[in-house]
Amino acid sequence: MYLELATPELTALDHRVQKNCHISDAQFAGNYTLCIYLLKMRELYRWETQQPFSTTLGNDEVGDWLKDREALWRELEDHRFLSLEIDGQQLDPFESDEINRHLQRYDLVYSGGVGRGAQPHFFLGELVRKVEHGDYSVLISGREFARDLGSPPAMSQGRTIYLRRESLRRMLWEKIEEWRWNRPLNAMSRTLAEYDFSTTNVERTLERLTDVELESMLDHEIGEIMAQDQLGEAWETLLATLPHSKAEIMLRAIRDHLADALSTLPALLQRQQTASIHFYFANLNSMRKHLYPGLMAAYEAWCQGEGFAILRKQMLAGKAHWQALCEEIMFFASESENPDIKSIEQRIEDSRL
Repeated sequence: MYLELATPELTALDHRVQKNCHISDAQFAGNYTLCIYLLKMRELYRWETQQPFSTTLGNDEVGDWLKDREALWRELEDHRFLSLEIDGQQLDPFESDEINRHLQRYDLVYSGGVGRGAQPHFFLGELVRKVEHGDYSVLISGREFARDLGSPPAMSQGRTIYLRRESLRRMLWEKIEEWRWNRPLNAMSRTLAEYDFSTTNVERTLERLTDVELESMLDHEIGEIMAQDQLGEAWETLLATLPHSKAEIMLRAIRDHLADALSTLPALLQRQQTASIHFYFANLNSMRKHLYPGLMAAYEAWCQGEGFAILRKQMLAGKAHWQALCEEIMFFASESENPDIKSIEQRIEDSRL
């Protein structure tokens, strides 16, 4: 979806960012399960064709587009990422701070970073707002001009937090569509019970849900940086040695639990927004639920009317537990040049809370 930007130079930049997105997708799109892959592809098609969420997508049109996209990816899977030219300078696509310095006067925001599984993510969007939050800079984007399939709605790089409102809105819609396949009675059903997603209200209600959850996304990213400050570069180095492994997934899960104990859960409990608490638990992946059954039990007790105290007690227990476990694993890993992956996995498994 190449939208006309302010100048031909920016339009050319958009094309190059989108090509980098295609290259990343060519290399990593196969990592999704088939169901999630098809769901994400449908929503990528909706974004590219700018169709509203209330529109039912035709299987034939999506199928034809999907075949063309997969053919493009086969052509690009061995390509290297393109440099980005701005103001006559050739910049590495991962130099986000320098690229954003050039884009400020155009009210644009860019990010090039590495996410889960060592997957690169790129996007270019309109800059809606910049907020200084303590010693963090928060860049909030709106409409997106270039994006990849994964399109994470929030990422932190150094002391900069990127919040992508459009990607969050689309991620929320994916969650709703996924829930609608079987309509189970779970945390997602409790979330949606607090919103009106009737046919006439889809777009407006989704905007409301996005506004609320944007705040929670910010809380989590602040927690990520707080956790990084506590764990230091040794933690990132350890993660880099374990890509595409169960150990990496487990390590990211326990750090996410630490980040949430430091920031997300305290904020949710302070605001006491019922729908956001339900959505927090709806959004936990299977590994995080597996490693923290005590938190899931506290949530179910809260749903049965036991009050916020039980969640607060579990949050405080988790903060100490996950901090200690992260530090223990770093110490264990530092004793060897080649950390024993199976031992790391077993240590985490034995430390379920």
